[in-house]
Amino acid sequence: MVKLAPGDKVAILSPASMINPAYVEGAVATLRQWGLRPEVMPHTLGQSGSFSATATDRLADFRMALLDDDVKAIICSRGGYGCIHLLPELDRVMSSGEVAPKWLVGFSDVSALHALWGRHRWPSVHASMTKHLALAGPDNSLNQRLLSILRGEKLRLDLPTGFSGVEAGRLSREGVCRGMVVGGNLAVLGGLVGTPFNPIRPGTILLIEDIAEPIYKVERILWQLRMAGIFDSLAGLIVGQFTDYRAPSADHADMYAMINAFLSQGGGNAAFPVAMDVPVGHVDTNHPVILNLAAELEVGEGSATLRYH
Repeated sequence: MVKLAPGDKVAILSPASMINPAYVEGAVATLRQWGLRPEVMPHTLGQSGSFSATATDRLADFRMALLDDDVKAIICSRGGYGCIHLLPELDRVMSSGEVAPKWLVGFSDVSALHALWGRHRWPSVHASMTKHLALAGPDNSLNQRLLSILRGEKLRLDLPTGFSGVEAGRLSREGVCRGMVVGGNLAVLGGLVGTPFNPIRPGTILLIEDIAEPIYKVERILWQLRMAGIFDSLAGLIVGQFTDYRAPSADHADMYAMINAFLSQGGGNAAFPVAMDVPVGHVDTNHPVILNLAAELEVGEGSATLRYH
């Protein structure tokens, strides 16, 4: 695992949607206060339709960052649709033997890139990006937690459950399991099933979150995963925040009630631990989580702990 040291170079790039330049400037200031050396890639602040640049130019930024031996971490400026355009070519670059592992930081649609990192057994961090680095600043507790992870210091992560306060969100399934932690945005993960980039393998601990997806669409993706056999072999499940959806539906009081009902229907390995309603996803308190690294997940009453090996 890469461990950042003072003076290490950190690349900031925009793999998908365009970004407010002020967020990148603020993130640069935070990284500098941490003693790191940020470099904003050439097309990070551009615009091409809704994207930061053409797919060719976004790939060029990524290739430059990957091939630079001084770059130890890549922070995505933001998510947004478009990361999937980059997977096949980035996979070839990472398979070339010319690049060393680097941290990847981001969430939302960046989950497609986390899946690619997992394909190559490179750890990455599901965490907030330039907006939070800029607005919350270097001393914010979650930004400090991200820094500790990048330095290789934070290998135990404590997550409260029942974060949103809804009744169904308190219905975690207690227990202990071990496996590779993978996942991120549920809609993105559903789109990777059946492709070489699907990160969900037997024995994994799956993290899911999403934004602006109706309850029935989330349920449909969960059924897709079930019919693909994924729930047959999960070691554990971490259910993050599902925000900006319409609730209640005619069938469920809220998203967590639907997820609880789905899990209670059984099928597959129905006994795996479930950490329900943790503060991971499209919320200000988006706790950083290391992906693509083996861990022990312990789910207790009101909290869950990840201990990485």
